[in-house]
Order: sequence, then C-alpha cells, then structure tokens
Amino acid sequence: MERVWYKNYEKGVPTTLDYPKTPLFGLLDNAAAEYPDRAAIIFGAVAHKLPGQPLLDATLSYRALRDAVNHFANALAQMGVKKGDRVAIYLPNSPQFAIAYYGALKAGAVIAPVNPIYTPRELEFILQDSGAETIVALSQFYPKLQEVRAKTKLKRVIVANIKEYFPPFLKMLFTLAMEKKEGHRVDLVAGDVWFQDVLKNAGAVPPKVDVQSNDDAVLLYTGGTTGLPKAAQLTHSNLLANAVQLRAWIPWAKEGNEGFLTALPLFHSYAMTTCLNEAMLLAGTLILIPNPRDLVHVLKAIDRHKPSFFPGVPTLYTAVNNNPEVVKYNLRSIKACVSGAAGLPVEVAKKFGEITGGRLVEGYGLSEASPVVTANPIYGENRIGTIGLPMPDTDVKLMDIEGGTKEVPIGEPGELCVQGPQVMKGYWNKPEETAKTIRDGWLHTGDVAVMDADGYFRIVDRLKEMIISGGYNIYPREIEEVLYQHPAVLEAAAIGVADSYRGESAKAFVVLKTGQKATADELIAFCKQNLAPYKVPRAIEFREALPKTMIGKILRRELAAEEKAKAAQTKQ
Repeated sequence: MERVWYKNYEKGVPTTLDYPKTPLFGLLDNAAAEYPDRAAIIFGAVAHKLPGQPLLDATLSYRALRDAVNHFANALAQMGVKKGDRVAIYLPNSPQFAIAYYGALKAGAVIAPVNPIYTPRELEFILQDSGAETIVALSQFYPKLQEVRAKTKLKRVIVANIKEYFPPFLKMLFTLAMEKKEGHRVDLVAGDVWFQDVLKNAGAVPPKVDVQSNDDAVLLYTGGTTGLPKAAQLTHSNLLANAVQLRAWIPWAKEGNEGFLTALPLFHSYAMTTCLNEAMLLAGTLILIPNPRDLVHVLKAIDRHKPSFFPGVPTLYTAVNNNPEVVKYNLRSIKACVSGAAGLPVEVAKKFGEITGGRLVEGYGLSEASPVVTANPIYGENRIGTIGLPMPDTDVKLMDIEGGTKEVPIGEPGELCVQGPQVMKGYWNKPEETAKTIRDGWLHTGDVAVMDADGYFRIVDRLKEMIISGGYNIYPREIEEVLYQHPAVLEAAAIGVADSYRGESAKAFVVLKTGQKATADELIAFCKQNLAPYKVPRAIEFREALPKTMIGKILRRELAAEEKAKAAQTKQ
C-alpha cells in the first residue's frame, strides 16, 4: 500500500513511532515522578447562581493525583477486586473520575464507563452486559442505581459527592444552598461506602498486580443497527498507542506546559484519549467542566486558566461562537482544537478561529479505534471538508461497497477500513460481531469515504444507520424498541435528519394500530421517560405504512432518502 498521505504530514510529525510496552496508568506515574507539583487537575464551578461570584476552583497536583490513585487501587484490591474484574464508572467530569479510572486500571480491573444521563433501563443493560460487580457512582445518580441494582451482579457500590474536591468556599456554598436541592445528599444503604472513606482506609503503596500492555483496559460501549450497544475491548496498548500518536501529531507541544479544556465527557472515547490520557502523557493540566452545557463555566475557565487545547464537537464550537457574552472573555490561549464526531461546517471553523486565534481542524475516529484514526494537520495544510490524513502507523484503505473485497481507486467511494495499533481487540463476548467488523486484520468502519491523490479523506456516506447527534451515537433500534412499547404503536422506524446545530437529530416514523390514537407530543413524552435526552426523537411523522423489503424488513434507508429529497426541495 502506498501511503501517499505521508508527504502532507506537518513538519516534525514522524511516520512511525515507538510505543512503550507499559500499562496505561504508567502515563500518570511518569508525569508524577517528573512533575510532582504541577497541576494535574483544576476543578470547580462558576457560582453564577449567586450574583457576583467568580470562578471558584481547586487544584490537584500530580503527586496528589498519583497518591489518590494508589489509595484507590489498594482499596479495590482489599475489597476483593481481582485482575480482569469489571469496574463501572458512573461519574461526570471530576477528579473522582480520573482517580477511579487509573486506580481501577492499577488494580488490574477493566473499566466500563457509563453515560451519566442514561435512564435506569440503559444503565441496567451496561451493568448486565459488562458483568460489573463494582461501581463508582455520583451521589446524585444513586437513586437511579438503586432502581436497577437487584437486576445486576453488583457487589460493591462506592459513592462520590461532587463537592469533595471543590475549594472550601464553594464547598460551603454548595452544602448550604444546592446539595440537597439538586439531589446530591443521599443516605447509603448498608454495605455501600463513600469514596473518601475508601481512600482514607487504604495504603499509599499500589498493589502488586501483573498488568500487561495487551490486557483489556476499557469496555467502551458503541453500537450499530443490529441491536443494543456492544462493548469495544480496548487494551492498555490500544489506548496508549493512540495517545502517543496524537502526541506525535502536535510536535510543537511542550511537556509540562499545556492545558486541556475538558468539556467533552470523559466516559466517551474521544475525551478519554484526547483529554485524559493525552494530558497525562504530556504532564498537562486537565481543566474539568462537569457540565458542557454550562457555557459560562467553559468561557470563564478558558479566560482564567489559559488552556492551549480544546477538543470538542461542532455543536460545542457553535455554542461558543454564538454566545453573546463571548466578547467579554479572552480565549486567545487556544492553540489547537480537533473537532470530531460530526462534520465541521466551514463557517463554524472560520469564526472560531477568528475568536480564539487558534486552529480548529476536523478529524475522524470511532470507539473501536481508541478512537482517533485521521486528522487534518494543525499547522500544515488543513483541507476544509475532509477528515484529514491517517495518524502515524495507521493504514487506511477503501473497499468496494458491494462485496468489500476489492480496494477502490483514488477518487472513488468505498468503505473506510483501518489497521493500526489503536484498533480494538474485538467486541466483548461477541465473536460473531467481531468477525463481521474485523476481517483479515482490518477494521471495517461502515463509513463510506473518498481519498484524493494527496491522501486526504472525506466522509461521503454511512453504511451504518447510526445517528450521530451532537457527537453522541444514537442507535435507531433503541428508539424503535421504546416506541413499540407504546400501546398505540404498530410499527416504528427511526432515522437521522439534518440538524443545523447538532449535525443530525432523530426523527421517527410511526404507524398506529387500527382504532388507536396518539399525538406526536404524547409519543415524544413517552420516549423521554425511557431514553436519554439526546436519543429522544425531535419529530414524529405518522404514516399508514412504512417501506419494506420483500421479506418484510423496514427500509430505514428509503425513509432517509425521502427526507433528503424533501430537504433539497425546501432549499430550492
């Protein structure tokens, strides 16, 4: 394979790399040994509910973070967690997430991150499928956990309060004014333990667990159109390799000197690699934003802490661009942002660059690849509308869509297939799904792309019918299964439709049972009870029948084509 993309690499970016044969938590240990007093994490909040309050935050040094991680690893071992056991992390962006993440890995466990806004039904699925016996949960989520724990294998529940790492004044304000009101104050059932008690009662010397680089590290739940989410098995070496690749992509970054504005949720593969692990590799500072919708916090954090990197999704950059308060803040510290998860509109990138002075480029990845596969050069040639060039040591080829056996020539569309050290081991307990997705050593992404003569790739279509809304994956069948639970629904199909803000949003097509009645608002309200907010369809269209194949399979593809045709007519 001729790697034509090498000639367009930014100056200083190597084509091949050396990867340490160490566990992922070695990134933190190395940073703490070299920069013990440097800020590893900055965390707090904007007390904007109290007039006149400034940004209130606290700092956790690399020494303090490493020590807390060692305490947590010891605690897990003392509680009976063994190598290979799954530990679920059910937390927002917070110091507790980083402590639980690296602590569980140091104890030899495999992490199963959980989206904090999942409904009890979705939480139950992740816990059952992963077989997690231990969970670290936020106190605010504790009631939701209680609803499903009897249906899971959970033996150990560790509960963290968001205020634990707040600075003293903010902690006091939170305790007095917000803790009970917002559901953070809970009483634990017998046997459950508080996060801080766990840390206090364990030693500082990490447990001796033989963790190898090819051991599983994280089960990242992703999915497709064939059913409920499935877990990509990512090893320590997969995640470490992707962090090293990204480090090579920014050769001008300085170790011990960079800040990472972390508004993307850490449970997601994108932030896990581009923020958490990358910051540890560079001994950088994680500036944690628990709620990315709190744009005041985002803007104040950039203004005060001067981060150089701000990984995000188009909707986040759009929100910054269009915030009427943005002119009040100095965002000029931003050097580079790689946008992922959805197509980056030209006007968004241009305006964001004008506001910050930084470079906003588009990249591409998927959880099965830890996740970064390609990116535009930061200070090299950024080709707007493309997903850029493959990372070092990453091969990408396009295979014919019909049979998937022949590589297509330059300029013709084909399924994007990936090979590299960041590609997952497989899907957790799903050998058939693994065999369909990884064939002859190549990860078949289900995305259709075109490569130009210089090795820049452009996504043109999606074989998968997954909906990507604001950077989140939505699986049509999940929406459909909820709609089918409504007594008035006979048939349902969900697709993604163009959304100027989110990239895509979900739309459902419904056929009602004979003699039954239901309104769109009623069905949307029903979905809200059973789906995370971003999965809820924003529009419902009633039909007398849905398009089907000869054997009766509903053709989502045909519905999507109709919507595209209608959108095109509207523009004319």
